[in-house]
Amino acid sequence: MARIAGVDLPRNKQARIALTYIFGIGNPRAARILVKANVDGFKKVQDLGEDEVNRIRQVIEDEGNIEGDLRKDVSMHIKRLMDIQSYRGTRHKRSLPVHGQRTRTNARTRKGPRKGTVAGKKKVTK
Repeated sequence: MARIAGVDLPRNKQARIALTYIFGIGNPRAARILVKANVDGFKKVQDLGEDEVNRIRQVIEDEGNIEGDLRKDVSMHIKRLMDIQSYRGTRHKRSLPVHGQRTRTNARTRKGPRKGTVAGKKKVTK
């Protein structure tokens, strides 16, 4: 099993798809990495030789920001937005949609499950 940047790549997938399991690498970047490393993107990960895996690993290290470093950078950017109290920062702080989506309906992924009305609450009578 190939282990790159602390991530175990799935053995039965093509190299170009398997590289996308690493945080910060999508399809275009995976294709660029494989071209630089001179590796066939359609070859399965289990069929890659040790030298090919090492070339891929070297290209990824040279390019920079992936996995832990990238996650840290993203969280620091969000923290900076919250510290300067920008509009986007306050939306992050309140766990609401950041990019202008409506919240009257939908936005359940960001807001969480519905709170629902309180059942069995009795009105005070005189």
